[in-house]
Amino acid sequence: MDYIQYKVNCAQQITDILIALFGEYPFDTFEEDESGMSAYIPAQQEDEATKIAIQALQQQFDFQYERIFVPAQNWNEVWESNFEPIVVDDFCGLRAEFHPPITHVKHELLIQPKMAFGTGHHATTYQMIQQMQFIDFVDKRVLDYGCGTGVLAMLAFKQGATFIDAIDIDEWAYENTLENININDSAAVSVFQGDLSLVKENIYDVVLANITFNVISSSLETLSLMIPSGGWLLTSGFYVGHGKMLMLQATDYGFQAVRESQRNDWACVVFQKQ
Repeated sequence: MDYIQYKVNCAQQITDILIALFGEYPFDTFEEDESGMSAYIPAQQEDEATKIAIQALQQQFDFQYERIFVPAQNWNEVWESNFEPIVVDDFCGLRAEFHPPITHVKHELLIQPKMAFGTGHHATTYQMIQQMQFIDFVDKRVLDYGCGTGVLAMLAFKQGATFIDAIDIDEWAYENTLENININDSAAVSVFQGDLSLVKENIYDVVLANITFNVISSSLETLSLMIPSGGWLLTSGFYVGHGKMLMLQATDYGFQAVRESQRNDWACVVFQKQ
């Protein structure tokens, strides 16, 4: 898959803000460096609206950027040279097959992404995993909405969920999740490529939505019909300020925020359906 790299030069204090704002568009990977950050978007998903939106952000924030075409390559090799294991408390460890086992956690997951770079979204994945340890998944129906690598769906399976759907609009995420559920023997996970309309007729006890503010916000009405009273909606993938906005919007659809956290300016909000 070919990518367009937006190499952004900016002050360190606004890097996380820009990552959050870029994340509202089809950028699927970020990495930070000493000069700012780089955001990567699949070449076929970069449209004029995205270009105009990034230019408009320069009216609000002081940054410069360069667009660089990145041709398809062996992303796995690049990823292997950059990826480090993630450990969330003593609850869950996330590693690649070439890393040694993580023995001091309750659950261990193996992943092999289809593309690479440092994700920049570890703070959101970390918080989602952290909040999942407080949810009862035994015999529950679960949706991993915007599944990416399928990590949250696989963790739900390890926690006892018996019916799990994982869905993502991106082809690489769909293929990657299929690969990862095989590596982790997560037989209860069904994977779909597309948007929420593919599963909107289903009812779920828990929905895991680690996407972007705009996607979650626009999906609240549909999600409210898919989650029964007492069900859970775990959300992340957005900046702290957007978390406050989401909490206000969600009340209109019967969701009450019961827990929230933040890590490196990224937010995670846990809702329960009333």
